[in-house]
Amino acid sequence: MQDGSGRIVVQNLTKHFGQVAAVQNLSFNVEPGTVTGFLGPNGSGKTTTLRMLLGLVRPTSGWATINGEPFNRLGNPARIVGGVLEAQGFHPGRTARDHLRVYTAAMGVHDQRADEVLNLVGLAAAGNRAAGGFSLGMKQRLALATALLGDPQVLVLDEPANGLDPEGIAWLRAFLKAFAQSGRTVLISSHLLAEVEQTIDQVVIISRGQTMYYGSLDELRSSQQSRVIVQPADPQRLAVALREAKITNVSPTPDGKLAVVGATIQQVGDVAAQAGIALYGVHEERADLEQLFFRLTAGQYTGQMPYAQAPPQGPAPGWGAPPPGQQSGYHQQPGYPPQQGYPPQGYPPGGYQQAPPPQQGGYQQQPSGGWQQPPTGWEAPPQAPPPPDTPPPGPGASGGSDGGNN
Repeated sequence: MQDGSGRIVVQNLTKHFGQVAAVQNLSFNVEPGTVTGFLGPNGSGKTTTLRMLLGLVRPTSGWATINGEPFNRLGNPARIVGGVLEAQGFHPGRTARDHLRVYTAAMGVHDQRADEVLNLVGLAAAGNRAAGGFSLGMKQRLALATALLGDPQVLVLDEPANGLDPEGIAWLRAFLKAFAQSGRTVLISSHLLAEVEQTIDQVVIISRGQTMYYGSLDELRSSQQSRVIVQPADPQRLAVALREAKITNVSPTPDGKLAVVGATIQQVGDVAAQAGIALYGVHEERADLEQLFFRLTAGQYTGQMPYAQAPPQGPAPGWGAPPPGQQSGYHQQPGYPPQQGYPPQGYPPGGYQQAPPPQQGGYQQQPSGGWQQPPTGWEAPPQAPPPPDTPPPGPGASGGSDGGNN
């Protein structure tokens, strides 16, 4: 029997496709009144999990419920759950309004609701246009409008910002926050980590089909030690002064600054002032969601570094993922040792070398001092014979005045 809570519960969920374990013993809750991000690399099992939650795939073991019941026992599920896994399924010749009215009839909802949700998602002016002519961003809005027809208690969205322009992304962020603040439940999957960080309250991070972290985003952030990045006039003198002040976790950065862990901006500034060292810049740096995500999921699919450039050897001491047991929401998975270091952020300095220009036949690249005698034994390449005045007859001859063969 439904409990009306709007809570999503996933417990020991497992799915095998033949010999492939797509999801392994996955467990987490999504509470009403929150926006929960469901994050993981490609192939980590996110979409499979959402499909099991929405009754489209049968689990090998475990279970998932909404309002205390599996999806297939919700009665009229569209009045409880609005789900979008793909912004597809629109008849190309049917208008947006008529598309929605097909669903209002199936749900037992008044046709007026179609116009209400079109206005809600910003498609009121496009209601009479055929969906086949919509951009990807407009299709995303129409898919969300379809999910909202039943005025659901729960929203489950897979990559809802895909194809939206910056204005549309900002609108979606505000909409999802307002939806959750009304006491409803939002579960979203996304690869736009910088954007989703501004939207979510809770986060579930999975890799290889397993839970790597489940809990509050604020708790995940607070489990990281911040560091102070300072640009002094004399880095070596400041490092000595900091150590004399018993601030010992000091390390140089590649750009000539100092990274200080375990001290505040004010403490670093006071030490510099007492030592008479000028500071040209100082700020506090915290690991963002993207860095935390890489730390928790690194290694599932690791590509080759270009041009034999070695990957980074790890962050500064005290700057990285929470150690096992430090925080209740963090789960170290058995059989997968903790990963070291951040993945590369673009090409590191020195990783690319300009390839030499192609050499001309028989010649060598000349230095700036001028032309030099070609090496002994060099012979000039044979000259191509001049083209005939008239192309030879035959079926292989091509028309035109150039007289050449194809």
